[in-house]
Amino acid sequence: MAATGAIAAPGAAAAPGADAAAGNAAPSALDAIYARPGFKLRRAHQIALSVFAEECRTFEITSTQYGILTALRGRPGLDQVGVAQALGLDRSTTGMVVGLLETRGLLRRSRHATDGRRRVLSLTEEGARLLEAIAPATERARRRLLAPLSPEEAGALSALLDRLLSHHDALVRVPLMRPED
Repeated sequence: MAATGAIAAPGAAAAPGADAAAGNAAPSALDAIYARPGFKLRRAHQIALSVFAEECRTFEITSTQYGILTALRGRPGLDQVGVAQALGLDRSTTGMVVGLLETRGLLRRSRHATDGRRRVLSLTEEGARLLEAIAPATERARRRLLAPLSPEEAGALSALLDRLLSHHDALVRVPLMRPED
């Protein structure tokens, strides 16, 4: 524990139980939590969101909003359900975020040509300009997040995460529907 009374950040301290092995103290009850893959993945996600928010602050856009705009640039004509499936988002979150993006004039909703119940989404010119302008900031965020890793380690991390995600994707409430699916 630091002098301020705060718990050291996971990963910043020695391996779980190292203090006990060195004769310093009993292992922390939190060591077992810090060692869990789910904890590490959640914490890594929090860090990724923070880095994105810092780098993209001037654009006043979240990573979810960026993801939706990027999905529409890559796959114009998706409806809200298609966007949700492409990004693995639940429908209610997607609807809320799409509404915010529409209010900001970054995307538009229009009726599907043959199914009046469906709303087709498309980027506005302003949305396309925002994606162009934010690109350097998103690249800085990606580089900052991966800065502690060598290019080989970053590639290995990506490959391992892809394998983990594809193996378990069917377990989640909103499976990811990639374009090739």
